[in-house]
Amino acid sequence: MGKPTWRTALSDRIPGGRDGRRMLTVTFVDRIGSGLWGATATLYFTYAAGLSTAEIGVLLAVSGSVGIAGPPLGGLLADRIPLRPLLIIVQLVRAVASLALLTTTDLGLLLAITSVGSLGDRAASVLTKLYATRVAGPDRVRYQAISRTAMNVGWAVGGLAAAAALTGGTVTVYRWLLIGDALSFLASALFTLGCAEPPSATRIAGTSTPAPSEPTPGDTAPSDSAPAPEKTTAPTPWRDRRYLTYTASEAVLFLDDSVFKIGLPLWAVTATSAPHQLVPLLLVLNNVLVVLFQVPFARFGATPNTARTSLWPLAGAFLLGGAALAASAVGAPWFAAVTLVLAATAFTVAEMLHATISWELSVVLAPPTAQGAYLGVHGLAQAVQRSVGPLAVTAAIAAGPLGWLGLGAGLAAMCGAQRHLVRDRGDGALSVASVTVSEH
Repeated sequence: MGKPTWRTALSDRIPGGRDGRRMLTVTFVDRIGSGLWGATATLYFTYAAGLSTAEIGVLLAVSGSVGIAGPPLGGLLADRIPLRPLLIIVQLVRAVASLALLTTTDLGLLLAITSVGSLGDRAASVLTKLYATRVAGPDRVRYQAISRTAMNVGWAVGGLAAAAALTGGTVTVYRWLLIGDALSFLASALFTLGCAEPPSATRIAGTSTPAPSEPTPGDTAPSDSAPAPEKTTAPTPWRDRRYLTYTASEAVLFLDDSVFKIGLPLWAVTATSAPHQLVPLLLVLNNVLVVLFQVPFARFGATPNTARTSLWPLAGAFLLGGAALAASAVGAPWFAAVTLVLAATAFTVAEMLHATISWELSVVLAPPTAQGAYLGVHGLAQAVQRSVGPLAVTAAIAAGPLGWLGLGAGLAAMCGAQRHLVRDRGDGALSVASVTVSEH
């Protein structure tokens, strides 16, 4: 046998085999398109569609609100139909929605189209996570770390390509970037077509049991007073109070996303003496740290109990980040720059820790027979955060340094509350509340 090449060795380190590697390609290509469009969406609606600032705000707010329904809807469907074709359909819907934006400048039609696209975006995120969970099995946390690395590299490639293209500054460039976004979804659908359908406990457990045979002559008929066999129904996350509470706590912990996209840039330019050129460098720092360290951070979610214990360092990262942002408002420009870099590093560490912890706990707390529905509900946490997170972060900015101290302390307290929610039974396993489902 020949000596394994570096490429073979690298492939062996990616969980999920061939399908796991192909889904990483899907993630990478998808994020390239997202990087192209995310950097230019506002510019396209302003210069190509001719919308006002107020109209763009309404457009993004409405489509974002509609998109909240994407995760639970996608997860529910994934428990009932094969996952691979469902993911392909969602990718094609996203492609059609992107191309449809080129056909109109009417606000009403743009609202409908962006809402469909937002619904597809949020559903695709949950379906991709569900596919990875099924195909990677026990190595799902490591796979998630590698996947997040691929996402960040894809975003960087798309963003750099958009920045280079925007040097032209014409309406035609904006249209071509939108076409590039649509083509990324088409390519993702084609790559998904080459993947196999992952195993699913849902459909195995959901197969109907054979009906009892008719009694033969001479058999004793069952008594009317005999208890009827218990009707089993698939568990539902909507009646699992612990999982719903866990999801609500997740919506709070995902606030690091709004801190980086909105809070940190606004605070740096309005409340500190740091040079404005530092702001894009902080975002680059976030991207580089995730690419370098997300995979090593997978060890913090290697098991359910490890993930639960890792909520303490997550709380520490949130506290440090909030304190550093508060301190950045006081002192010379060099001090503001140093504390902003410290805050960006702390919140990036929090982002990587939470991504690992969240992936493991959201899966282990979900019954295998309703994994899609449960992960769909968990996907609501990110969707809700994207809607209310900007309000929370701007409120912290308005409150000044005490606002950031309060936000950091609040996030740390939520880590403690979540750790208590996911308790250890004493036998090394996490306590998960039993799910009771009514027949009515």
